[in-house]
Amino acid sequence: MRSTLATDGGTPVVPSGAVKTWPEFTEGDREAVLKVFENNQLHTNAAPFAQELQQKWAEYCGVKHCLVTNGGTGALHMAVASAGVRAGDEVITSAYSYWASAASILHQNAIPVFADVDPLTTTIDPASIEEQITEHTTAILPVDIHGMPADMDPIREIARKHGLLVVSDCCQAHGAAYKGRRVGSLADTSGFSLNRSKNLTGGEGGLVTTDSDEFHQRAEAMLRFQNVTDEEGAVVFSGLGFNYRPHEFINAFVVSQFSRFEALNDARKQMAGHLTAAFAELPGVSGPYTPEYADPVYFSYLWEARPEELALDIPASKLRKGLCKALAAEGVPAGPAQAKPVPGEGVFQAKLGYGRGCPWKCHDREVTYRIEDYPGTLEICASRAFLGGVYPPNGMDLMKLYVDAFSKVLGRLDRVLQLAEEE
Repeated sequence: MRSTLATDGGTPVVPSGAVKTWPEFTEGDREAVLKVFENNQLHTNAAPFAQELQQKWAEYCGVKHCLVTNGGTGALHMAVASAGVRAGDEVITSAYSYWASAASILHQNAIPVFADVDPLTTTIDPASIEEQITEHTTAILPVDIHGMPADMDPIREIARKHGLLVVSDCCQAHGAAYKGRRVGSLADTSGFSLNRSKNLTGGEGGLVTTDSDEFHQRAEAMLRFQNVTDEEGAVVFSGLGFNYRPHEFINAFVVSQFSRFEALNDARKQMAGHLTAAFAELPGVSGPYTPEYADPVYFSYLWEARPEELALDIPASKLRKGLCKALAAEGVPAGPAQAKPVPGEGVFQAKLGYGRGCPWKCHDREVTYRIEDYPGTLEICASRAFLGGVYPPNGMDLMKLYVDAFSKVLGRLDRVLQLAEEE
């Protein structure tokens, strides 16, 4: 019987193979990649697809400069370095993110300092940023997480007040907008990822955007394994000569997607909107909250377990665990999102850095990483879960099956809670 949960032998709501993977390749993509062989320019930013991608992305974001590079973490490091962050400087970033956000700071021999997030938006809380500022702080690195742009106006105001720069992690938010302006144009410099999972993808790769000629020159020097020199040839900026040159096959694939990029993002928004509206009618779960200032692009669809709506006096993590188990059996790819705040990762707990305590030993202030200092992040880690497949080439038919599956398992709360107790 359909009412019997699939975990107990019932028929799964979502048939096997119904959830398709991202991205979907077209014949145009293949032709673009094959053209690289004809051009015989396999790398560097002088290659034709690299040049085209840089021009298109700069125009799309509304900035003067874009550099394409070989990865998202590298793009963030280039952005941090180009902003003038030095060894021992402190950079404030979000406790809720993929930890590459903080790794990009460590790559510059700087010290990540974490601010908590707003549990509603999942983005960095401006009030928490101000609490973390010290004499060693030089920059703020907000994160546009899961396609949701950070609340940039108060962040920029804090930066102006304290003389700080803003470096934006836009790796999960291609095409997202804040008060009508696209991410990538809202900070002093920004980094994007072109990893396979991203809304704009090349398999790997990255992009750095800025309106600053100086920051662009610095980032370009790092990318080309060079330094910046003055008229007499003296080195005025060194990024340790990192080689972040891009691959032209990736650039060709990304350029090929531009003709359908907006349509793909619109499809994500349509699917996410349907789910969020449906979940509003299902006690016990909720879709993501969208503030008035934001136009998110749903890199990931994050849903929330709400036991209080079911008159259950249990932790949200327990309800989420049972729901994820039941949903997985129904063919719905659902699972916990981030397990703990980024400062809870081993590298920050041990503070070994490069093996001898650097960069934390660069000055006398003791930077501590106590996960209990991030209650907003902990709330998200306990209650939220990913919902896979909320992207093309999947469509509304699959989203309707997802809603049916949620309705089915929520109708068997007794069994869901039993599943939560099982290992």
